[in-house]
Formats: sequence, structure tokens, C-alpha cells
Amino acid sequence: MAAVPSPAPARGPTRSHLDWPFFGPEHRAYAERLDGFVADGGLAGLDHADVDGTCRTLAARLGAAGLLDAAVPQPHQDGGAIQSRLLCLARETLAWHDGLADFAFAMQGLGSGAVALAGDDALKAAVLPKVRAGDWLAAFALSERDAGSDVAAIACTARRDGNSYVLDGDKTWISNGGIAGVYVVFARTGEAPGTRGLSAFVVFPDDPGFAIAERIDVMAPHPLATIRFDGCRIPAARRLGAPGEGFKLAMRTLDIFRASVAAAALGFGRRAFDEAVAHAGTRRLFGGTLGDLQLTQAALGDMATGLDAAALLTYRAAWRRDVQGLPTTREAAMAKMTATETAHQVIDRAVQMFGGRGVRCGETVERLYREIRALRIYEGATEVQKLIVGRAVMQAGQA
Repeated sequence: MAAVPSPAPARGPTRSHLDWPFFGPEHRAYAERLDGFVADGGLAGLDHADVDGTCRTLAARLGAAGLLDAAVPQPHQDGGAIQSRLLCLARETLAWHDGLADFAFAMQGLGSGAVALAGDDALKAAVLPKVRAGDWLAAFALSERDAGSDVAAIACTARRDGNSYVLDGDKTWISNGGIAGVYVVFARTGEAPGTRGLSAFVVFPDDPGFAIAERIDVMAPHPLATIRFDGCRIPAARRLGAPGEGFKLAMRTLDIFRASVAAAALGFGRRAFDEAVAHAGTRRLFGGTLGDLQLTQAALGDMATGLDAAALLTYRAAWRRDVQGLPTTREAAMAKMTATETAHQVIDRAVQMFGGRGVRCGETVERLYREIRALRIYEGATEVQKLIVGRAVMQAGQA
């Protein structure tokens, strides 16, 4: 029988960082809307054993509450108008409460981001309102079995045939695969070698030749699949941007959302920290509490400092993009690397503080231990982020 999860710390996620100069009144108002959504039962009554159904429910609830407005722009908006700070606040808050809620929110933005950036008016009008309302789930289909971090190795092809493109090949590790209503797919159109020969397309699940080849189970369950294209014919009008610009479009999309991965990690880490503080204050040990021990206090000091350092990097990257309008590739890589690694350390330390309870199924820290692991890999593994930062440092030095 699964253990009863620890009760959430009464105060909910911390809001002290909203006093930092990165934020204004609109961000504090959005944070209040997020808290109101949770308080009004937005995350209540979810059946996490039914992952597909839960994600559909969450997207619909987030859409109905207007919270997806921060992730999916109106059809007439420039996709660059998405505010990174709002994305980060949403993901940090939702991840603190529920990993699938964070996932559902993030995928609506990531999956439709390329449409917002490069779709024509007809595509934007067809896709964005349904994703924004939570009626359609969205998917971002970039990875392949031999093309994850190495995007230049993409083998899935899109062949021009009159007024159509014909797609052939597989995509794997696709979040929302199997339940999405719209997929943005990156395929090789061959204008040039490597990344310069990729283009992006909008594909719907009822297009002939589209199939789900495999559903993938992972340690922290969420909808994930391998999708297959076998002579999948789509109208040429569903190409996003110019031929051969798919890689640039994928990177522009990821640049918008990468800092928000750091924010999700912060949410997981802060929840584990809050659980650890509450546990340390009540766990009786050696005539006192666990929190009376200097080793515990030192651990909590390390955890708190690491989380604040990661938060500063995360919201610096978001602020730089929103306010200064400057490239944030280096800053977002620093934030993503630091926040995901720090959160992993914080959660591991929290599990250790809980002792045997920490590894029992159903405990909050046990769930967080499984949920944080993937964030160190997806949207660029930690090792890739180090390369991005190092390359930027070298370029700056040479300049």
C-alpha cells in the first residue's frame, strides 16, 4: 500500500523573490492568479494513474483560467511577445505543486511556439486559439533515435511533391506524443548539409501516413511516444518559415523556453526544501528535533543558498530577454545547468533527511526525486549547456 504523501507546507511556494528588481506589478499579479487557481481547486481531483487524461484535464483547466495566455500568444501577436518572466513564474509555481501541471503548461507553449514565431496568418488562426484554450495539446517533434543533442543528424525527410510535402521517418521522445492535436515536426528537406537542410512543418494526427509507433514509459510518467511518418502527405502551406530554416526556428523556440526549464527545476527544488524544513522541525530525535542538529542546519543552509543562486541566474536570463531584448543563449544555458543540478542535489538531500520515508512510494520527496532527473537531460543536457557557455566565453574573449 502506498504511503500517504506528506501534507504540503501550509504557506505554499515562496514569493519572497518577487521583491527582486527583475519583477513588476504585472508579475506579482500573475503569481496571485496562479495561487488563486490552485486555491480554487485547479489541481484537485486529478487521477495521476491516468496520465493522458490528467494532461488533457490540466490543459483545459489552465486554458479556462486564462493562465495559458502567458505561454501561447494570440494569433496576431509576434511570438517574441511571450514574456519569459511569466513563463518562469508559472512553471516554478506549478512544479512546486504538481509535476504534470508544469508539464501540461510548458508543452502548450513549446509545442506551439514555432507556429507563433513563423506560421502564416492562416496557420496561426487555426492552431494558436485551440492550444491557448487547452482544447488541443501541442507537441514539439525534434528528437530522433540518433539525433538528440546532435540535431544535424536528423534523418526524417520531407520531400516536396507539387503543392505537398511527403514526410518519411521516425521521431522519438516526443512529449504529448499520442495525445497531441498538433505536432510541429522538423525534417530534412536537403537545401544544404547538416542543420542548414532542415525545415519545420505542422502535422495533425489525422494526416494520412501519421502513426504512433510506440508509447514510452519513463520513471516520472508523462505522455511520451515515438511517432512515425510513412508517406505522410501534408499541404506545402503547412511549412513554417522558409525551406532550410528549421534549425534556426527550433533554436529560437528553445531559447524562449529554456530558462523556464530552470524555473521548473526551481519549483521542484523549493518544494523539496520546504518539505525538508517542515520535517526537520517536527522529527523527534535524540531528545530534540532533527532541525536542532548542526549537520541538518548546515545542509539546509547549503540548500537555501543553492536555490537562491539558481533563481538569480534563472530570472536574470528571463529579465535580459524581456527587458533588454538581448540574446540569452549563454545566460539561459547557465540558468538551466545550475538550476537543474542544484535542484537535483537539494532533492537528494531532502530524501536523505527523510530517511526510510524518503524512498517510500507516495512520499512527496520520493516523487520529486523521480521528477527532477529528466530535467538534467531534456532541452539540452547539462553537458551540452557547459559547451554552450564555454563556447560563448571563448567567443567573447576572442572578440
